[in-house]
Amino acid sequence: MAQLAIGRQRFPRSWRQFSALALAALLASCATGRGPVKPTPGPAAGPAPAKPAVSEAEKQRVAVLVPTTGGNAALGQSIANAANLALLDSGSQRIRLTIYNTGPGAGAAARKALAEGNKLIIGPLLAGEVREVKAVAGAANVPVLAFSNDSALAGGGTYILGFQPRQSIDRVVQYARGQGIERFAALVPTGDYGQRASSAYLDAVKDAGGRVTAIAPYARDSKSLSAAIRKLTGGGDPSKVQVRPDGTVARVEAKRRLNFDALLIADSGKIAIAALPALSKSGVTGVRLLGTELWNTEPGLAKVAGMHGAWFASVPDGTFRQFSTHYRGRFGAAPYRLASLGYDAVLLTNRIASRWPAGKPFPEATLRDRDGFSGIDGIFRFGESGVALRALEVQQIDAGGFKVLSPAAPTFGN
Repeated sequence: MAQLAIGRQRFPRSWRQFSALALAALLASCATGRGPVKPTPGPAAGPAPAKPAVSEAEKQRVAVLVPTTGGNAALGQSIANAANLALLDSGSQRIRLTIYNTGPGAGAAARKALAEGNKLIIGPLLAGEVREVKAVAGAANVPVLAFSNDSALAGGGTYILGFQPRQSIDRVVQYARGQGIERFAALVPTGDYGQRASSAYLDAVKDAGGRVTAIAPYARDSKSLSAAIRKLTGGGDPSKVQVRPDGTVARVEAKRRLNFDALLIADSGKIAIAALPALSKSGVTGVRLLGTELWNTEPGLAKVAGMHGAWFASVPDGTFRQFSTHYRGRFGAAPYRLASLGYDAVLLTNRIASRWPAGKPFPEATLRDRDGFSGIDGIFRFGESGVALRALEVQQIDAGGFKVLSPAAPTFGN
């Protein structure tokens, strides 16, 4: 499994010394790959000369494909807003950003974007949409930076920016093993995400030197979830009937010996909460609950006592909280958590823009920079597969919120 290590890299110090008050200036320096410049004392100067305007013909055309109508319109608009905000914060005049609505069809949106001269596509959001766009963009040799988390879609000019369950699971398992946990079990949903999570879990536990004792799949309904939990624990209700001396009957708890010390619930926080009553009924106590990157979008988990002490791995959240304040000040509402992907994709594009002559194909080779890129979600780089490899932190759910137990690595080890 790919690992992260400490090493000397060229990441801008601005992201490691972030200040909410200096957001726009520091983002601009980050986008160009340089840290903030300290002023040199000298005589007072007049107003800085205005930068010469960049003509439309000199700009690189970049398309952002998101849904702005339909069921995911609010999320799509949040990503689009974040992308535009990144362009404003960077002060770049080199890029012309255009939003295309995938609501009526992602393939049609991609064809329109290409017809209008765009040489890079950022988005779309869903796996099915990425398949459509990949076919259209691939034929035109235009790269795609997709927001999906389906790693199987990477390759052939398509790069996956979405947060990966495999990386999240690997990180939290490695941490759990470091804390002495050896026996692992899992509840995984049926479908593509569950299959990927199950495969990742088996690999991660094996690589960490632990043992997977059971994996139980379930459909997303209470009956199936309860049945899966009974399968994990080897039976039904761990109680027995006892006849009292007066002839009355009482049901008493029978202590069950579990064959696992940690339980991964590879699903949303809402599903994890729904599983708590059945876990308790089946005698699952004293077990460490583990989650995936999906839990990072649900701060309400801290309000549920049964989730306290659970661990999960995700991208660092500190800069996103400051970005959220900045976004709210601009748009009057909080951003969706995935809006950071739109922001970081534009920062990445802006950093590359100086090496991208207007009207020419996007320099795809620059995406393979071993030093990677830095953004709201921390550091990331694209591996040979075209999937973004990220530095993740391990968080614990407590009554007061999410607490960082193991911070994300600040740099990649090459």
